[in-house]
Amino acid sequence: MNFKKLTPYVLFMMLIVLASNYLVQIPFKILNLQNILTWGAFTYPIAFLVTDLANRVHGINFTKKVIHIGFFWGIGVSLFFSISDFNFISFRIVIGSGTAFLVAQLLDAKIFNQLRKNKHWFIPPFLSSIISSAVDTVLFFSIAFYGTDTPWVTLALGDFIVKILIAMLMLIPFRIFVKKLISV
Repeated sequence: MNFKKLTPYVLFMMLIVLASNYLVQIPFKILNLQNILTWGAFTYPIAFLVTDLANRVHGINFTKKVIHIGFFWGIGVSLFFSISDFNFISFRIVIGSGTAFLVAQLLDAKIFNQLRKNKHWFIPPFLSSIISSAVDTVLFFSIAFYGTDTPWVTLALGDFIVKILIAMLMLIPFRIFVKKLISV
């Protein structure tokens, strides 16, 4: 296992999970969207960029290692940083995040890998991100907030719309990074 290659991907994955687990608890109050959106919606989709870059540059087996290591570090760091005001919702957020992350990222890697030979470079990262984002959204919000006073269905819908928009925006850095990483 090449730790030098793995480290930047795992580090980014861990930071994305940590930021997203914290930011999902903060409503997005701009334009009065606090009932349908949290700040976490803007950070988490970047994890799909990391997965897709790892997959394009290093292949599916490398990507699975990044996902598994990033999962364990992300959950551990999230638990550590949520200990001060840890409650049942915090616990559910960590469990929901971990479950959704692992399932969605592995699904993203599998879909991307199956589409990697598509003649249109944007198809694998976009389709894999959209499908995986849908699975991630349903899993996370239902596990973290089902049965609470949190309007989780509307938050999930808002979250998914943002994920679609960010998946489109992430195509730009994906293309740039792939060209730079492959030419190295």
